[in-house]
Amino acid sequence: MPALSPRAARRVVLALAVLCLWQAVSAQTHGARPAAAPADKGAPAADPAPSMGVVEWLQRMRLASRQRSYIGTFVVSAAVGNLSSARIWHVCEGDQQMERIEALSGAPRTTFRRNDQVMTFLPESRVAKSERRENLELFPNLLGTPDSSLGDFYSARVTGRDRVAGFDADVVQLVPRDTLRFGYRVWSERRSGLVVKLQTLDGEGNVVEQSAFSELQLDAPIKMHALQQMMTSTAGYKVEKSELQRTTAQSEGWTLKSPVAGFKPISCYRRAMGGGTNRENTLQWTFSDGLASVSLFLEPYDAQRRSQEVVLTLGATYTLTRRLSDKNGDWWLTAVGEVPPQTLDAFAQGLARTR
Repeated sequence: MPALSPRAARRVVLALAVLCLWQAVSAQTHGARPAAAPADKGAPAADPAPSMGVVEWLQRMRLASRQRSYIGTFVVSAAVGNLSSARIWHVCEGDQQMERIEALSGAPRTTFRRNDQVMTFLPESRVAKSERRENLELFPNLLGTPDSSLGDFYSARVTGRDRVAGFDADVVQLVPRDTLRFGYRVWSERRSGLVVKLQTLDGEGNVVEQSAFSELQLDAPIKMHALQQMMTSTAGYKVEKSELQRTTAQSEGWTLKSPVAGFKPISCYRRAMGGGTNRENTLQWTFSDGLASVSLFLEPYDAQRRSQEVVLTLGATYTLTRRLSDKNGDWWLTAVGEVPPQTLDAFAQGLARTR
């Protein structure tokens, strides 16, 4: 599991809210590298290579997110005014990554992650939710080494210098080459490349969401075994396990007849979401362009639970619901992604049954 960064921090802070949003819609409408040198706030920062392209910038940011131990407080805000914050403890030991994320706003919750194992404690309900997740890369949301095709869909340029949480940072603009994805303005810590602030931008350059460290201690003395002990201390909690069943869209009878430019399928699972008799019949098919991701949730249509198609937004995350019909029956689609709504519509238009 890579290290937590503002974009991933935002994912963790908003994950429960997005899940609640999805359930509300259902209810009402439905390799090892040398570690980067520690940052020294008092020392002059070396200039990064000025000729770096989008792939090189993202690789630098990704490596920094996987190699640093730190403690920090980050804040996530959206253009509509909603605000959330959390405290992070992150530690690296070789290839092992572990973190603790404690929500400082909203309902109390603490999330632990050790590589792909996630445990979320909800003290008000005394429930601990355990699950194994794949594709949980943090910002940038890269699934391994950045694909050279990223340059076909984004460009990168340095637009200035700034300071965030006391650290010098390069400000890097990631500009989309089409209207299917958002742009980003990234503050990259000058010595390590670690992302310390991130803004998501719409097609007109307006900030739709921002996440940033308000306080950060790099190379903090955190012990992995101490976090591991906390993660496994479930006394007094009811442990609920969610297991994903790996599958393929083809074997489930689905195809994307009109691929969405740049987005490649990265995983497909059967999973339990929501309640009722269809808990085992929800398919999650996930796509990514290397930065943005889209998840398609598909299940048999139930008129008693689904009635209205909507498009909802939470910060930079859009949710689209739609009824799909073919000669063999009706299906209910919930598409969720950090992309413009027209991108979700393109996915919905391209979906088709194969049997």
